[in-house]
Amino acid sequence: MTDRQAKILAAIIEQHAELAAPVGSVLLAKLFDISPATVRAEMAKLEEMGYIKQPHTSAGRIPTDRGYRLYVNSIVETGGVNNVASDSRQTRAIRARVAGNERADFAIKSAVDSLVEMTHNLGLATIGDQLYLSGLGNLFAQPEFLDDGEHVRDVARLLDNLEPWLREAAPNETLNVFIGNENPIGRNSGVSLIISRFRSPYSDRSYIGVLGPTRQSYARVMSLVSETGKMLERVL
Repeated sequence: MTDRQAKILAAIIEQHAELAAPVGSVLLAKLFDISPATVRAEMAKLEEMGYIKQPHTSAGRIPTDRGYRLYVNSIVETGGVNNVASDSRQTRAIRARVAGNERADFAIKSAVDSLVEMTHNLGLATIGDQLYLSGLGNLFAQPEFLDDGEHVRDVARLLDNLEPWLREAAPNETLNVFIGNENPIGRNSGVSLIISRFRSPYSDRSYIGVLGPTRQSYARVMSLVSETGKMLERVL
């Protein structure tokens, strides 16, 4: 993949996250100051490589799970997951809510609720043998899930089995990102699970994170989840 193709793929992912619609060549041409024909040629190559696809109802393109994975890997490799500073307004807000709780379970729930507000995703955390969920309405209010009962059922199936899967699989990385069909449960649910592992009074393998559509602002959400996990480990 050329440098320009990588930049176009990143732009498609970022614009799609913001607009919730396929991204066309005219918009990308304006962003990169090149001709729409050149953009279309590069998009055709990205489509051939399996990084983007064309919904049948639109001339624009959206990312595939493979495209998202390449993008997320590049965020990790370039240190982009650290782009939310520990003293930023959002992390200070989470810290204030967490520190105001004497009980560990209340602190974890407060952190989850903060992530829900900041990412507009469903928030989750393991507290002992329980899975705490918050913001379910956020998830199903996303355009991807409106008027699609089968899609919603796939997500519900994933949520029903998420806590036992986390307990048994115990993902090893401090920050774990499962995109679309990478999810071990509900592979067709079209969601991404972004979770941070942290030590708590309940377990050395407690988890906090968010679940949302694959259409995500990955750098920001990954950074927030990672920083929240680190914060909880320090506070608890």
